Amino acid sequence: MSSKDQQTYPLPELSAFTRPFWEGCQNKELKIAVCGQCSHRFMPGVPNCPKCWSADFSLQAVSGRGEVFSFAVYRRTYHPAIPAPYVVALIQLEEGPRLVSNIVECAFEKIHIGMQLEVCFQEEDGFMLPRFRPLETPPVDTN
Repeated sequence: MSSKDQQTYPLPELSAFTRPFWEGCQNKELKIAVCGQCSHRFMPGVPNCPKCWSADFSLQAVSGRGEVFSFAVYRRTYHPAIPAPYVVALIQLEEGPRLVSNIVECAFEKIHIGMQLEVCFQEEDGFMLPRFRPLETPPVDTN
């Protein structure tokens, strides 16, 4: 039996502020918060818009496309259920916000800043987590 089989994957703790985001992920839908006062787009998990401090915001499904803003290859195992090597990346979503996730289905040496990605949802211990994989065909600019 491997160490991953013996250890539960560390899953997010749901709160009143994060629950709608994670519920969307369980339905394979990536959502961001949009402020009703200033239209600022940000990642859910906070009680107020980080730009104008309004508590008037709603969640909106997004495309799930983005690009690598920054990344690191972890070559050391910090949790038994997450064996190294793996990639942790800061993803710039097309719609504006950035989120931290993993890049999967790609050789580490091919990952680069600006690489086009799309969200994919992977199950860990019965919970769907958003991960990102290379976008096979870059979107075509129709303008």
